Amino acid sequence: MKVKSWFSMGLLVLGLLSVLAIKASEQPVRADDDADTTTKTVAVDESTEPSTEAEPVSDADETKEDADEASEQKVTYGRYNPLNQFERWVIEQKGTERAGTGGYTENKKEGTYICRRCNAKLYRSGDKFESHCGWPSFDDEIKGAVRRQTDADGYRIEILCANCDGHLGHVFHGERMTEKNTRHCVNSVSMKFIPKGKKIPPMIKPSSEKPE
Repeated sequence: MKVKSWFSMGLLVLGLLSVLAIKASEQPVRADDDADTTTKTVAVDESTEPSTEAEPVSDADETKEDADEASEQKVTYGRYNPLNQFERWVIEQKGTERAGTGGYTENKKEGTYICRRCNAKLYRSGDKFESHCGWPSFDDEIKGAVRRQTDADGYRIEILCANCDGHLGHVFHGERMTEKNTRHCVNSVSMKFIPKGKKIPPMIKPSSEKPE
């Protein structure tokens, strides 16, 4: 009887141990384990998040943009745009409109300024600034658009349209009005303004320059 009793008790103990082992294996994951898993997931998300920093533009890229902008304008051949008497006086005879009378001095719209006589692109609105001199002022021109020469007075620098030689005004250096330290002082009547989004007309070249 004692042998059977001890044997029965042994079976009972083994059964209890088996039940406890099964319950232990079915326990939920601990809070610490959850925290570890969450932390790892966040780390992965952060590592794959795209950067919001803008890539720096190299000098070569800026030069390419300038070259593209200067070359993208279409060209036509024929007579220049007709001018009225005052426009001819300023553009062809190198006159100067009175300070504060030009139509573009206070213009702050985005767009491009082109030559009134030949439509060649001259200046971007982004290079225009307030100089309070009475004429439209720019601290840079579209690359290759403006030609310089000594004025008839012998000391100022005259600026002309590089395509048609139309008189634009004068350029001054060393006034420290902008970081570029340059001021193109331009007659409004020498230009036409094309708002951003509007089609820029083709640049006019003389018929004599038309390739055969």
